[in-house]
Amino acid sequence: MKQSSRASLKRVAFIGTYLPRQCGIATFTSDLRGAVAAEFPQINCFAVPVTDAEASYDYPPEVRFEIMEQDPASYRQTADFLNVNNVDLVCLQHEYGIFGGPAGSYILRLLRELRIPVVTTLHTVLKDPDFNQREVISELARLSNRMVVMSEHGLDFLKKIYRVPSSKIDLIPHGIPDVPFVDPNFYKDKFGVEGKNVLLTFGLLSANKGIEYVIEALPEIVRQHPNTVYLVLGATHPNVVRHEGESYRESLQQLARDKGVSEHVIFHDWFVTLGELIEYIGAADIYLTPYLNPAQITSGTLAYTVGAGKAVISTPYWYAQDLLADGRGISVPFHDADAIAQQVNYLLDNDAERHAMRKRAYLQGREMIWSEVARRYVESFERAREEWTASPRIYVVRKDDRPVGLPPLKLDHLKHMTDDTGLLQHATYTVPNYSEGYSTDDNARALLLTTLLEANAPEVAEDVEYLASRYLAFLAHAFNHENGRFRNFLSYDRRWLEEVGSEDSHARSLWSLGTVLGRSKHEGMHGVASQIFELALPSTLDFSSPRAWAFTLLGLHEYLRRYSGDRVAHNVQTILAERLMDLYTRTKGDDWLWYEDVVSYSNAKLPHALLLCGQSMNRLDMIDVGMTSLRWLADAQRAKSGHFSFIGNGGFYHRLQTRAYFDQQPVEAHGMVSACLEAYRITGDMAWYEDAWCALEWFLGHNDLGLSVYDPATGGCRDGLHPTSVNQNQGAESTLAYLLTWAELQPSEHLMSVAQLREQDEPTYRPTLALGH
Repeated sequence: MKQSSRASLKRVAFIGTYLPRQCGIATFTSDLRGAVAAEFPQINCFAVPVTDAEASYDYPPEVRFEIMEQDPASYRQTADFLNVNNVDLVCLQHEYGIFGGPAGSYILRLLRELRIPVVTTLHTVLKDPDFNQREVISELARLSNRMVVMSEHGLDFLKKIYRVPSSKIDLIPHGIPDVPFVDPNFYKDKFGVEGKNVLLTFGLLSANKGIEYVIEALPEIVRQHPNTVYLVLGATHPNVVRHEGESYRESLQQLARDKGVSEHVIFHDWFVTLGELIEYIGAADIYLTPYLNPAQITSGTLAYTVGAGKAVISTPYWYAQDLLADGRGISVPFHDADAIAQQVNYLLDNDAERHAMRKRAYLQGREMIWSEVARRYVESFERAREEWTASPRIYVVRKDDRPVGLPPLKLDHLKHMTDDTGLLQHATYTVPNYSEGYSTDDNARALLLTTLLEANAPEVAEDVEYLASRYLAFLAHAFNHENGRFRNFLSYDRRWLEEVGSEDSHARSLWSLGTVLGRSKHEGMHGVASQIFELALPSTLDFSSPRAWAFTLLGLHEYLRRYSGDRVAHNVQTILAERLMDLYTRTKGDDWLWYEDVVSYSNAKLPHALLLCGQSMNRLDMIDVGMTSLRWLADAQRAKSGHFSFIGNGGFYHRLQTRAYFDQQPVEAHGMVSACLEAYRITGDMAWYEDAWCALEWFLGHNDLGLSVYDPATGGCRDGLHPTSVNQNQGAESTLAYLLTWAELQPSEHLMSVAQLREQDEPTYRPTLALGH
């Protein structure tokens, strides 16, 4: 492989179970990730483990995200996390039993949402699958760019039974540690078995291991070779313990007593480290895998012992047939203790044959050491990437009933756009545009964000405190005490460009100040915010803009959370809310459930304001209008495939005319998130909650272009959707729209309440729609 090709692969996510979970797949996933990371240090290799129900593991630092096995939403969350975090490829470990759903089908939900190439390793390939099992593998093959199997049987089955083209399949052996070819006597004293013939079986115990047949064979083995011990190494499989306890191990111990060989059977009941395992294997003279199920396509335990150069006796399950061919081991029939005894005695009687078998096995194992396997996998990864680039999957925007996950919070671009004066208004690509200066609008939005993050993101508390003081200082400077109004535009050389700013900028400032007063715990900010809020509030009664009314109402709602006794504030709230109600009543029609004859910008803020006022003022009619108009707006902006397609600012949506589809702005997505979350809080109706997350998805690529507007590399947000491309400039308004969306969706109480409300039979409130349809 060319080094330049390898260098193009920068981030790989490994999905499967993961250590310290006690599971063979967990060991494999951990070893594979570690091997690739060691051989290719330029590749960032991280793990995404599948965590079983009611379990919690102390995962190592390379684990970035968890999939909850039985939670369908978790699979969709993982897909979104991978899509927005610049992952180049996913390496999936597949075994039916580690994923939720019929035949482990939940994993398909994740793969269908991925927009990156996938290489899937199959740990089970069944010869006689049932309907669900066949469908899962067939769909896995369709959704994966490459399929990896570890044996010739697996390759043959995949081609003939599942009709996967051979050109899509890579045969890569099970990886093993690179260990020297040693005399078993070197390690025997560590386990108190020096001078004895050591038979070994290791792995997680379960009834399909067939260990009872070795114990039944022991009396004949011990009769001919009295110094023989059988070492059974490994904890009972956690799933077996959960459902059956230690009944299988106890039955084996009783069988050994019944056969009179209990002194020749040693049980070591624990999950060993790799270093310990190598020593146990090293001490073995003969390794046995008396498994009962022929349909086993791979076995890590068998791979380890063959690679260590052990003499092996095994039942003829599929993987053993392939690995032990050409004299690398001996096969015995299933369920046949006599055959086991015969072959063990044969090897113990024939040192030359046993050592020749060991050498053949060890030489075969040199192709299986992890460094070689890692190189083979990266070759497969690069083939998958090349095929993906040549023929990328067409992304189909979809909506279903699973919420997506939030990318990690990143404030880099916001800090990049903020200087000692405040937040700059625009950027050219990601570079601040000094010539456009600052706006009160954006600094008010930024102050609103920092107030929400104060409670919701303690990990960035120091940054938030600093930024909040900058933005509040800007608003204080923007307020013109002579006329009681905020100025809006400030040049980069700190000259105000007007004495009176827009009604919207004034109202947004009140919104942010009210939120500081209602939520912030920084008392030092309250004095400044309170003074400006009191002086700026009266002007709003002269405003004509419905959005300015709505922004003011949002600020009043926050302010009254703490200062509910303020009669002046209540009076302004009543007047502005009634104005919105009157506007709706005068404008609405049978097929136009809106406040104006045009749906223009910041649209969801109008119903959002009425939802809040209806609650604080005990006005069900306001809630009803808010619900009705919000549902109408959501439906008007929903594409046939279910994603949001927001009203474009290149013409808006005039009554009796065709709506504009572009340019779509991030502020519309944020407004929809806020309003839908409020509707959900009122009703408990999960449809509103799903709509909120659907609006978030617009940022992440679930939109008309299938392109991400959010930039995970900078933490910024691009300035909307053009008809054929994304506006690459990352201005303040767009970046704040995304960050505010993050801040509103992040709080744990939303997620907790969803789980609680799923258990309720009825939501707490349902609108009557009397003023709507």
